[in-house]
Amino acid sequence: MSVRKPSLNHGKKRNTRALLGLAIALLAGQAEAEVLRIGVASAGGGEPVTFSGSSVSILRNQQLLEKAFAGTDTEVQWFFFKGAGPAVNEALSNKQLDFAYEGDMPQVVARANGLDTKLLAAAGVRSRVYLAVPKGSPIKTIEDLKDKKVGLFRGTNLQLVADNLLAAHGLKERDLKIINLDSGSNLAALAAKGVDAGFGGRELFKLRDEGLVDIIYDNAENDPRYTRQAALLVRGDYEKSHQEQVQKVVDTLVDAAQWASNEGNRDAVIIEWAKTQEPIASIKADFNGLALRDSTSPLIDDFVRGRYALVAQQSLEEKLIRRPVSIDGWFDTRYLDNALKKKGLEKFWTAYAADGKQPAANLAAASVDTKKGE
Repeated sequence: MSVRKPSLNHGKKRNTRALLGLAIALLAGQAEAEVLRIGVASAGGGEPVTFSGSSVSILRNQQLLEKAFAGTDTEVQWFFFKGAGPAVNEALSNKQLDFAYEGDMPQVVARANGLDTKLLAAAGVRSRVYLAVPKGSPIKTIEDLKDKKVGLFRGTNLQLVADNLLAAHGLKERDLKIINLDSGSNLAALAAKGVDAGFGGRELFKLRDEGLVDIIYDNAENDPRYTRQAALLVRGDYEKSHQEQVQKVVDTLVDAAQWASNEGNRDAVIIEWAKTQEPIASIKADFNGLALRDSTSPLIDDFVRGRYALVAQQSLEEKLIRRPVSIDGWFDTRYLDNALKKKGLEKFWTAYAADGKQPAANLAAASVDTKKGE
C-alpha cells in the first residue's frame, strides 16, 4: 500500500492563511487601540469643522491633542453631532466614542440610563441663554409667551435653563406651545416668523444684527442660575484601560484653558472661536461682561457640582429621567488635580461656592470667622 506524502505546498498555504488571519486580527486590535475618538454635541461649522465657546474647541482648532500624541501612534479623531447631546449619548452607548464634550442635562440623562461615564473637567460653563422674537413682535417679556409657539431644543442643556426662566415668571412648558427645534431650525423658524419666539444661544445675535429678531432676554446680570454648564467626559471602561491617554488629554485641556483664560488673549480666543464662521460680533456679544477665566475654568468646584445636582433633581421632577441620579463618584478629579499640580496652577482659577458668585475660599474664611466670634 502506498503512503501519500503530505503536500508541502498545502502546508505552506495553510500556514500562510493562518499567519495572514493572525496579522489581520492583530492589526484590527492595534487600529482600535491607536484611535482616540472625541464627540462634540454640536453640528459645528467652518472648514475643517469646529465649534466655539470652550477650551475644548481650542484643543480642536490648534490641534493641541494631535501634537500631544504625535509620535505615539495614536490618531485623534473628532466627531460632530447635529443631534447634540442625545446623539452623542447614543454614540457613547454604542462605544463609538471615547471622550465627549456635551452639556449637563444630556450627561445626566445618559447616567440615568445606565451609561458609565466619568466627568473629568469643566469645559465651558456659565453659558448664557437668550430669548428672541421676530422683529416687531408684540411679545416684550417672558410672561407674554403664554399660549405662544416657542422654539426650544429639547434634550439639551438649554431646556432646563429655559424651564427655570419660565418658572421664575410664573410659567411652565405646558403653558406654551413648545416646538422642538435644533439650533439651525430655530433660526430659520424665527427668521420666517414660523414661531412666536425661540430660546437659544449666541447664534441668535446674527439674526438680531441682520434686523430679523429682537432679543428680549439676555441675562445681562450673568445670574448663574440661568446659565448652562458643560464638561469633558470619558467612557468608564476606556478610562480604566487607558489612564495614560486620559491624563494626557486632561493635561492638554488644562493648557488650552489656561491660554483661553488670559484676558490679554481675548481677541485671539474670539478669532479661534470664529473659525466656525460665526460672526465675531455674535461671539463678542455673548461673552460681553463675562470673564474668560470663569467661563473656561476647568475646575470642578462647588458651583459646578451644585448645578449638576440641581439638573439631576429637576430632570427627575420634570420626568425627563425615570430614576434619580447621584453625582457622588461621577466626577473623577484625579487627572485634573494631577495636571494642576504638575503645571503649578492649583490657584490659577477661582473655585466658587454653590451660588456661583462667592469664591469658595472666602466662604470658608467667613465660616471660620463666624465660629471665632462665637
